Amino acid sequence: MIGKLTGTVDAAGDDWAILDVGGVGYRFSCSARTLRGMGGTGGAASVFVETFIRDDRIVLYGFADRAERDCFRILTTVQGVGARVALAVLSVLAPDELARAVLAQDRTALSRADGVGARLAQRVVTELRDRMGEIGLGPGAAPAPEGGPPADAGPDADAVSALVNLGYGRSGAHGAVVAARRLLGDDADLAALVRAGLKELSR
Repeated sequence: MIGKLTGTVDAAGDDWAILDVGGVGYRFSCSARTLRGMGGTGGAASVFVETFIRDDRIVLYGFADRAERDCFRILTTVQGVGARVALAVLSVLAPDELARAVLAQDRTALSRADGVGARLAQRVVTELRDRMGEIGLGPGAAPAPEGGPPADAGPDADAVSALVNLGYGRSGAHGAVVAARRLLGDDADLAALVRAGLKELSR
């Protein structure tokens, strides 16, 4: 199986590219994020690869880094999320943003991807919430040691709701409350969490 390719960008489209590796052109599908990172035609590039064998052909998917490849793998385990939809999600959400969206149960963020409606977004956040440890999370995305604030109960969830009501996105609000809880400890009440969360969001 092909795991990684390094070569020269020969051609690219909206969701694919051809990498010339030693005179052999490898075509692969990829996210908009990966395409942006590769630069223009003629430039050097390197991508991690996921290889699918389909009946009479081999299909390659390319990724900017291991985290994006791991996100692709875990997304395609969700019923209704095929390779095309997984790449659409990764085109609008970087790996750490995807992790924050899932942990925050932010269906709106996922619904920005082509092919992801409200029902599928709900399925993604439900099925992947307990699996985020399998993805390399970016700064601020990892859950608290105890698992992070609950999605639907307690002062942490109330603080997230309060920040959302103030106009902040759910993923950002969730991350701010996680950071506030870590800073203030287990005894912090709702008001303290909201104040600290606002400070985090204003940075």
